[in-house]
Amino acid sequence: MDIDALRSFLAFIETGSFTRAAKQVHRTQAAVSMQMKKLEEDVGKCLFEKQGRLLTLSQDGRQFSHYAKQLLQLHDETLQTMRHSASNTLLRLGCPDDYADNLLPELIKLLHAQFYNLDLRITCLPSFKIKQLLDAGDLDLGLITRSPDSEEGQLIYQDKGVWVYNPEHTAHLKSPLPIAVFQPDCRFHQGAIEGLMKAKIPFQVVASCSSLAALLGLVKQGVAIGAIANISTADYSVLSNAELPTLPGANVALIRSQSLRNPISHEIYEQLSQTMRTFSVNWP
Repeated sequence: MDIDALRSFLAFIETGSFTRAAKQVHRTQAAVSMQMKKLEEDVGKCLFEKQGRLLTLSQDGRQFSHYAKQLLQLHDETLQTMRHSASNTLLRLGCPDDYADNLLPELIKLLHAQFYNLDLRITCLPSFKIKQLLDAGDLDLGLITRSPDSEEGQLIYQDKGVWVYNPEHTAHLKSPLPIAVFQPDCRFHQGAIEGLMKAKIPFQVVASCSSLAALLGLVKQGVAIGAIANISTADYSVLSNAELPTLPGANVALIRSQSLRNPISHEIYEQLSQTMRTFSVNWP
């Protein structure tokens, strides 16, 4: 059984798409499709089935996925053990700055406990850019925000959007309502604007920010109210106003690249995810 085919198979499970799986394993979509056909021939089972327009795992595919993970884990651990040396382990981690004060420190503790000589390099970017870098093999591991109906990565936390404001200022009383949001790819951006329009509340987008610090700076100075994740509120006040639209939910997931050079094996990845889920009960 071809190890690269197993890697492609697990990339499909992680991403839910042959297109993104192909990007992660640096092959064409046609090549990945051929790998999956050969894999089905090897195991003598149909691993996929169509549900409407979507391609999903069959019952045999779900059963096989457990063995595929174990096979790939054993393969990767064998190579890592044989190649082990005293040199530092380079790990490239992506994280939106929304989680820099809460989830990220916990993950860093776990990573340093896992690797003795860890050369950890953190890149703070929006979730969609982190996924692009993971697909390109330029990041090894990422914290991302995903929609509640997505299966990307391993779910570690379920969150919701909230409105925050500075009660020492009057931005929340103004009309049109000044708001600060993340950039258009953010679920809270779309939810805030569409919700205000449906509620027929006049508003002005003061700024679309790629940085949580920039957004909260506007809130702190009373320039605007902000639409952010509940876990990111820290010392900021949540605005309870029945007239304001409810912001959508969002889940936080841990996701890894399928790159051959990734120091995060499947076993380590699942351990990290499980431990982060355990920590999540203490988060807001």
